[in-house]
Amino acid sequence: MQLDPNRQDKPIMNTIALLDNLDKNINTFAMRVREWYAWHFPELTKIVTDNIAYAKVSRVIRVRDNFEGDKEALSEAAGSEEVADEILKAMKMSMGQDIVEMDMKNIDHFASEVIKLADMRKTLHEYLKAKMDLVAPNLGALIGEIIGARLISHAGSLTNLAKYPASTVQILGAEKALFRAMKTKGNTPKYGLIFHSTFIGRAQQKNKGRISRYLANKCSLASRIDCFSDEATTVFGEKLKDQVEERLTFLSEGTTPRKNLEAQVFPCLFPARISRFFCFCLFK
Repeated sequence: MQLDPNRQDKPIMNTIALLDNLDKNINTFAMRVREWYAWHFPELTKIVTDNIAYAKVSRVIRVRDNFEGDKEALSEAAGSEEVADEILKAMKMSMGQDIVEMDMKNIDHFASEVIKLADMRKTLHEYLKAKMDLVAPNLGALIGEIIGARLISHAGSLTNLAKYPASTVQILGAEKALFRAMKTKGNTPKYGLIFHSTFIGRAQQKNKGRISRYLANKCSLASRIDCFSDEATTVFGEKLKDQVEERLTFLSEGTTPRKNLEAQVFPCLFPARISRFFCFCLFK
C-alpha cells in the first residue's frame, strides 16, 4: 500500500489551473480578433463559429480585396471545402469597410497568439491526461481526466480526496451554495464539480440528484483505490463506469443493475479473500 505523496498530484493541480487561465486568455483574445476583424469582414463571424478556426481564417484572408484565392489553405484553416466556398462567396458581396495595413498587422498578431495558446492548451491537455493515467487512472477512467483533476485540485491532494466521504465529494465546488442554504435553511445543492460529468448531463432532471450521489460514491471508491494501491491500472475505473451506466439505465428504464459482487468490481485483480477484505475496508 502506497501512502507517499510522490504520486505527483501537485503537477496535476498546477496544470488544471493553467488550463483554466489559458481558456480565459484564448477566449479574450479570440473575441478581440472577432470584433476587430468584423469591421472588415462582418459576414465571416456567422460562417466560422469556432474561435480557433476564425483566427486561422483571418490570417489566411488578411485584406479581403487582396486575397489571391488560395482555396487549399483556406479550406485547411476553415476545416472543410464547403465552408471555404461559403467564405469565398461571402467575400465577393461583403459589406465591410476597408482596412489599413497597420490594423491588419495587429489583427494578425493577435490571431497568431490565439493559435499559439490553443496549441499550448492542446499540449497541456495531453500532459494532464498522461499524469492522470499515472497518478489517478481509475478516477480518470470513471469521470474523465479534466473533472478528476479538478476534484484533486479542489481537495488539495489525492490523499485528501480519498479521505473524503461520498457526500463531500458530491458537493465539492459548491461550498458557497451549501453554506448559503444552511444559513437560510433552504435546499442544499445536489452537485458541485461533478455536475459537468456526462453522466449527470444525460440523466433526466428528476434523477440528477440521485445519479450525482451515486457517481460521487464511485468517485470516492476510485480515488481510494488510486491513492492506496501500488499498481496503476484502469480496470477498477472502467468497471465502476459500467456500474454508473447501468444505474442510468435503471433510473430511466427500470432495468435492475448488477450488484458489486455480480459486476466483479474488486475481484478482478485480487484473490477472493483479499478482495472481500478490500471491499470491507472500502464499504464499511
